[in-house]
Amino acid sequence: MLPAEKQLEIIKKGVLEIISEEELLKKLKEERPLIVKAGFDPTAPDLHLGHTVLLQKLRTFQQLGHTVFFIIGDFTAMIGDPSGRDQTRPPLTKEQVLENAKTYKEQVFKVLDPEKTVVVFNSEWLGKMTAEDLIKLSAKYTVARMLEREDFKKRFKENIPISIHEFIYPLLQAYDSVAIKADVELGGSDQRFNLLIGRDIQKEYGIENPQVAILLPLLVGTDGVKKMSKSYGNYIGITEPPEEMFGKIMSISDELMWQYWELLTDLTVEEINKLKEDVQKGILHPMEVKKQLGMYIVERFHSKEDAIRAREHFEKVHSKKEIPEDIPVFKASEITETELFEIIFNLKLAETKAEAKRLIKQGGVKVNGEKITDPMHKPDLARQLIIQVGKRKFAKIIPN
Repeated sequence: MLPAEKQLEIIKKGVLEIISEEELLKKLKEERPLIVKAGFDPTAPDLHLGHTVLLQKLRTFQQLGHTVFFIIGDFTAMIGDPSGRDQTRPPLTKEQVLENAKTYKEQVFKVLDPEKTVVVFNSEWLGKMTAEDLIKLSAKYTVARMLEREDFKKRFKENIPISIHEFIYPLLQAYDSVAIKADVELGGSDQRFNLLIGRDIQKEYGIENPQVAILLPLLVGTDGVKKMSKSYGNYIGITEPPEEMFGKIMSISDELMWQYWELLTDLTVEEINKLKEDVQKGILHPMEVKKQLGMYIVERFHSKEDAIRAREHFEKVHSKKEIPEDIPVFKASEITETELFEIIFNLKLAETKAEAKRLIKQGGVKVNGEKITDPMHKPDLARQLIIQVGKRKFAKIIPN
């Protein structure tokens, strides 16, 4: 293992806060593999780059010789994390949670080393709790402490309901740290309260040197404003096609690009600063650095060949303003709809009919190069049509 001070320097890259740095350094000086924990509730079937900020930091710990516990919160997902919520989450069924969890196990190893990762479901210990166990756990924290939490405090002040089970959630997440004897827990900045409860609850269960909490920034989405989230439509899914992934990365601002380099790659602070210097000196154009980022991300989640093709596709379509050669082709006889928004939806150029209408109204749809803003527009299927949605989605319709 590297010296503890050097490890700490590497770990601190991109980190907002360590509680506490002194405790982490002390643990690192023990020269043993630390148990490093991060929990993910499978509330949706796919992960996006925002989720991989934690995965990237877990990967760093693995590279330093530590053991990662990737906890799939199949039990806690049925409650739903109240962090940052202004209302109670709708509960998920066990079947929904397990279906979503299947894909998580496949996706995380695009970042993590499977040989250094222990994947566990927290139902292994939480599902075995008796009513007596739960009461004992609940007795170790007070309502007053819970209401110190900003989202609970705000809802209480505004008379927005808070269900009792929402108080239970952070206690169960904390018990995960007791069950695996975590030395370190990682979380986004919105998880600060939950991670600190983990420290408190470990002490209550006799763990003298509780976990160190490491808080990471929330990755800003492609809109450059809000955190990356499927609900905001500003996400980059890690299972998206290479061209789509590359194109979305190219859409982010030059300024935001540096956060992505810092939080999503293995580059050191020195290497990232060198890229910044080259841009400032005019040695590299920001567009080129962004293309390198796009290739890095696509290669990680797909392959090097896919990354090269995605870059070529982007340059052909966007830089040279050409229509790609490999767009899907449909016969007019296969098109049973007449309105443009329905055609777009059924050709899978939009996820929903509502999204198709919105894209058309916002000027994001072209037919044979002409921008169409009326969702009810009826294209002439008697002639060849090239439909373009956004910058990266195309379809060709040919007459019978």
